[in-house]
Amino acid sequence: MLTKRVIPCMDVKAGRVVKGVNFVGLSDVGDPIELAQRYDRQKADEVVFLDIAATHEDRATTIDLASRASEHLRLPYCVGGGFRTVADMRAMIAVGADKVSVNSAAIADPQLISQAAAAFGSQAVVCAIDARRCSPNKWEVFVAGGRKATGLDAVEWAREAARRGAGEILLTSMDRDGTREGFDCALTRAVARAVNIPVIASGGVGELEHFAEGIIEGEADAVLAASVFHKGELTIRQVKEYLSKQGIPVRL
Repeated sequence: MLTKRVIPCMDVKAGRVVKGVNFVGLSDVGDPIELAQRYDRQKADEVVFLDIAATHEDRATTIDLASRASEHLRLPYCVGGGFRTVADMRAMIAVGADKVSVNSAAIADPQLISQAAAAFGSQAVVCAIDARRCSPNKWEVFVAGGRKATGLDAVEWAREAARRGAGEILLTSMDRDGTREGFDCALTRAVARAVNIPVIASGGVGELEHFAEGIIEGEADAVLAASVFHKGELTIRQVKEYLSKQGIPVRL
């Protein structure tokens, strides 16, 4: 059985890591590279940097962040935010990013996923989906850092992204983001069952049990969190040891 991954995520704005609740009320929690180095030492499986204002501010993610990460980190990392073209992504990969994450631009032009997969391989292309529940068993996709509704069904969009060549889905529940109430396992499970690529569960972690729930109940291939790691409430090692005790295979 493949091991399940534990991934710290850094939402970056103006060069700093920020965190809020339901995508608003952001507060500064540190330098992205310094935090990533901590997670590197703790043996995270990978880290994700998301420039959450790039699309809204109509600019590309800064090359400087990816370049600094390449210099200071040993673990794989993914960068997302503001990519509009394959050339934008190529610039990130050229300075060392292992993966690029696309969201708003891929919805505006779904061929971007296919083009990126052809250029770099599916393993380097992550489709990020920010979803909000609109009925008991339906979720709508939002873009521009959660500011704009698209009318798209999250499960159907995940299915199309996989068909177009995305290597994995980074799935964030906007309803659970920053609430510490646990993952929206119904959302994660619905997407995981709809696609044949890995799904990363994101949004809502507040305690150890939530990581296991995301994998067991949500059927996720990886679990992502921010605040509990940034604030030092939990370490990557603690999470992995807990998952291992629950019979979940992880890389210790």
